[in-house]
Amino acid sequence: MTKGVKASWVHNACGDIHRIEAWFAGVAFAPHRHDTYTIGITLEGVQSFDYRGATRHSLPGGLVILHPDEVHDGRAGTDAGFRYRTIYIEPSMIQSALGGKRLPFIDSGVSSDQRLLRAVTPLLEEYDQPLDPLEYQDAVYDLATVLDEISGLSKPARTRNYKAAERARQYIHEHLAEGISLADLEHISGHDRWQLSRDFRDLFGTSPYHYLIMRRLDVARAMILAGHTLADAAAACEFADQSHFTRHFKKAYGITPKRWTTALGYQH
Repeated sequence: MTKGVKASWVHNACGDIHRIEAWFAGVAFAPHRHDTYTIGITLEGVQSFDYRGATRHSLPGGLVILHPDEVHDGRAGTDAGFRYRTIYIEPSMIQSALGGKRLPFIDSGVSSDQRLLRAVTPLLEEYDQPLDPLEYQDAVYDLATVLDEISGLSKPARTRNYKAAERARQYIHEHLAEGISLADLEHISGHDRWQLSRDFRDLFGTSPYHYLIMRRLDVARAMILAGHTLADAAAACEFADQSHFTRHFKKAYGITPKRWTTALGYQH
């Protein structure tokens, strides 16, 4: 880190919706992927990242839109560091507005489209106040509509079984602490397991297994923020041990649990 540059920090916004404001210098995140849309705005400095085979740069006022399950990293584009705000939106929320369409995709990962900026702003502007549930749902509907409009998807349409995929998704939420197989999902959804796996990816942006791991990581992060140790969180969320948990955490977020808690101001 350049001499005199302040330490990295991360602040969680008020409320239950996962939103952060953060400041980083140098390398912020190693290559990783998560199963949500990552949608943010750069506030200061240059936010640089590698995404879909190219290096992208977002300047102040620029939007970053990362599709679920796409590998990306994050770093400061200059020695001055960068500050940004981001919201993480589950594809199931986008699907609640689109009703079974293929998920919108912004290929470049960055945008200056004013329609998108107007849709994103209500989700990112008030960090000291929680988003009202109806306010959040209305904003996500507007965002999904704009994303669908500007995404430019050119892949041919095919029939997808949204109801079966949604039943599988709900089953995963209800059985996080259990072993789950494609055979289980096939049984509860009434849909061929391999077709279900393909539909799940198209509709929710990730595989059933990765979706399960990410939901377990959600629970683990909440436990850590509530004061549990990393080892306790790992054991409670069906990871083999703390090392296994750390590997999955870094793959998902590009940062180790220890560095994450340090940036948040927690000590474990």
